Amino acid sequence: MNPNLFVATIAFAAAVGLSGAAFAAANDYAFEPIKAEVKKGDDAIVSVRLKHKPTGKPVTDAVIVQTRIDMSPDAMGEMASPLTAVPSNEPGVYSFKTDLSMQGRWLLSIAAKVQGEPETVVGKITFRATR
Repeated sequence: MNPNLFVATIAFAAAVGLSGAAFAAANDYAFEPIKAEVKKGDDAIVSVRLKHKPTGKPVTDAVIVQTRIDMSPDAMGEMASPLTAVPSNEPGVYSFKTDLSMQGRWLLSIAAKVQGEPETVVGKITFRATR
């Protein structure tokens, strides 16, 4: 084998391997509920953790760019409630105050920008409002 071709092949393989490791994708992140059941009411707090799936570490510096919470369509049809961000003491946890006016399933749609990632991380998390 030509020594120059061998070196070029190794260099190319290394470059491809490094570029794949250097850039994560939006699907490398996941939102998960802190508590799947929340007490219904005017000042209900829903909280989610944003994790980097390959490492399992919480993402502490994400910027939440969009949120929406709706009564689950199979429960009541469209019924949105306002959300207000509230501080959290846990790293990687993002909390919101909302009005869960009725018992049943509510769907939180959330989007975040993670530092250094070109894609927006999007999640849909179901919560159950209880008495």
